Amino acid sequence: MKFRYLYQLIASHIGVLIIAFLILTLLFAHFAEQLIYEDKTDELVSYGRNLMGDLSEDPGQTRRILGEYGRVLEGRDIQFSLFNSGSAVVYSSGRPASLIKLRREEWDKIRNGQAIIVNQEFERSDVGVTFTLLPYIQDGQFTGGVLLTSPISGSREIISELNRYLLWAMLAALAASLLLGWGLSAFHVKRLKRLRDAASHVASGDYSVRVPSTKADEIGELSADFNEMTERLEESMTEIDRLENRRRQFIADVSHEMRTPLTTIRGTLDGLRDGMIQEEERNRALALASKETRRLIRLVNENLDYEKIRSGQITLEKTEIPLDDLLPLIAEQLEPLAEEKGNTIDAIADSDAMVFADYDRLTQILINITKNSIQFTRDGMIKLRGYMDDSIAVIEIADTGEGIDPEDVERIWDRFYRAGVSRTSNPFGEFGLGLSIVQQLVRLHGGTISVESEKDAGTIFLLRFPPKE
Repeated sequence: MKFRYLYQLIASHIGVLIIAFLILTLLFAHFAEQLIYEDKTDELVSYGRNLMGDLSEDPGQTRRILGEYGRVLEGRDIQFSLFNSGSAVVYSSGRPASLIKLRREEWDKIRNGQAIIVNQEFERSDVGVTFTLLPYIQDGQFTGGVLLTSPISGSREIISELNRYLLWAMLAALAASLLLGWGLSAFHVKRLKRLRDAASHVASGDYSVRVPSTKADEIGELSADFNEMTERLEESMTEIDRLENRRRQFIADVSHEMRTPLTTIRGTLDGLRDGMIQEEERNRALALASKETRRLIRLVNENLDYEKIRSGQITLEKTEIPLDDLLPLIAEQLEPLAEEKGNTIDAIADSDAMVFADYDRLTQILINITKNSIQFTRDGMIKLRGYMDDSIAVIEIADTGEGIDPEDVERIWDRFYRAGVSRTSNPFGEFGLGLSIVQQLVRLHGGTISVESEKDAGTIFLLRFPPKE
């Protein structure tokens, strides 16, 4: 059987309130009853002591004093009786003296100077009464006692009236709490229903759903966490879709790139085996096969390098490297490649410029970026510059080439990504892995890499490496 959460909340609210009201009502009623009865007994004790005090001060006016007290106490619905030391009634106001018959143990206490107070007495009277029995002491001698009684009907009427007010107050409070509990419960259930519907959308693959969120309570915080989760899921799915598309394109490109050199290698080997290649063409054919083999090896190595870096299998052996030695060496090594494109390559570094890095991996970074600049620059200039920015080693690689489209600048670091169709013929990093490897290696050094480019105005790669700790 399904029990809706709304009804659970309302039932819990009302149940808690009913229990709380019942406990408070019982406690308050008991406290009020005790207070009323104690007030009545205190009143009787006060009148009894005043009466005995007046009788002691003026023994000759006993009748007058008893009459005055009788009239006054009759208006308060209080009767009193005087007893001598033998428990005989010597005076009684109002009702007969037989209203309360004293027991032997009560007289024993009175003779010992103890007062007797009884809040509710039903056994020895035709109506319930509150009575007090006080010892009457004259000149240090016990001479009798005074008994004061008052019907409890008046006290019970006050208590009953108080209980009625408490009952009406409880019913009014329960009605108000029911309305308030219903409203609050419906409000919270509505918020939870929004979360449930949103979760259903997410389960069906819609990660764009959002729910209103606040920091006022836990449900609001849960909504904020839900929105953050869906945002991350949406970003992740977008990235997964993007990577999947690039993966498909990469596989297609690699298949195409591998098919051509493999076809060339196979054709060369078949020609040599069948004697179809003349002796004078044999060296050129072998050189072509060797070139295509190196191309395939480069593809495999780039993939292996990327996976090793990504999985943390690369160990850096850092040393302090002077940039005024390294940068000219890179420029000299790539100068023949730059000349093929009609480019000039220049390197300059401050004499105090030192970078704390792994020599082989830093060389790999610089060659990869510089080759990229050479590939997309024709009849231009590639410049390598090294200097210190406080304790940070900075390397700039700038070219005057074709630049990068604005929408491609942030995506050139992505694996498998190649900006522009013309880059498919790039023999250096043509598989979309070169710059991804560069970025991973720079991060592995604890450094940063950024790029500034303007279409048809050149590109600047900026590398920053932290100092040795």
